[in-house]
Amino acid sequence: MILGHHHISMYTRNAGSNNHFYNEILGLRRVKVSVNQDDPTMYHLFYGDLIGSPGTELSFFEIPTIGSTHRGTNAITQIGLLVPSFESLLYWKERLSQFNVKHGEITTYAGHDALHFEDPEGLRLVLLNNNGRSIPDEWQAWTDSVVPEENRILGMGSIEITVRSLDSISKMLENIFNYTNVLRTEKEAIYQAVNGEVFGEIVIKQLDGPRERPGKGSIHHLAIRVEGTDLQKWDNKIKAAGYRSTGVVDRYYFNSIYFRDENRVMFEIVSDGPGFTADSTVAELGTKLDLPPFLEDRRAEIEANLIPIEEWKS
Repeated sequence: MILGHHHISMYTRNAGSNNHFYNEILGLRRVKVSVNQDDPTMYHLFYGDLIGSPGTELSFFEIPTIGSTHRGTNAITQIGLLVPSFESLLYWKERLSQFNVKHGEITTYAGHDALHFEDPEGLRLVLLNNNGRSIPDEWQAWTDSVVPEENRILGMGSIEITVRSLDSISKMLENIFNYTNVLRTEKEAIYQAVNGEVFGEIVIKQLDGPRERPGKGSIHHLAIRVEGTDLQKWDNKIKAAGYRSTGVVDRYYFNSIYFRDENRVMFEIVSDGPGFTADSTVAELGTKLDLPPFLEDRRAEIEANLIPIEEWKS
């Protein structure tokens, strides 16, 4: 069973300015400072709610030499973030203006009141009015956020994916993962992991043209949250449908499977637990460099190659 989004991962050029924007302007908690487990020379930062609950996590791989994104198709192109009310959108429009953040007017997106904006590296985001809808029980507010409680970002909402082949990705979401189709036109489809809920919603748009060339502010993959801890059955299902996967990968904080659909968009399938408190208390989350056990004996080498986040300049 699919429970919704788990996390989404992006590229950033500068960990310090990234931290400033997501922690000090958007008011999300930095819940984990770690490294890319496949390339520990780069930071991997996570932001979310009090403990980085599944469905609230935005993560970033820092690559100081990365270039700019060349936008195109066959890519994950926008991240929706839920806020409590229409009044919250008014608050955020004023706040984004205060910090000179590029944004538009309040409009609608996928049937929701919406405020589109971009982070300093051009990552496209949209604040969505949750309008009293339910959110997962496990989401926990971070009370030390700089944003007032009534306007805080709750977690992830609609995720937009732009592809050349709408039919192929639609069949994948329906046949492998049992997403519910709630809208379909010639050029667009909306799918929900939990019928009627936005926290697991995927908006698919069809667009011909060149494939996006990733850079700073681009999205690497979307992680889908599944029920239970047995990922092998999902790996078997993915492979039986003709897709190539990595098999089950132990990421210490959770287990994962990675695969690409026919449009070459990257997905990750993730099981819950043990989560980010596996090696930190709740109070300590995001305050130190945490490494999975298999990298711990390389800590001195890894730390020597990382610039402390607080020393980064924009």
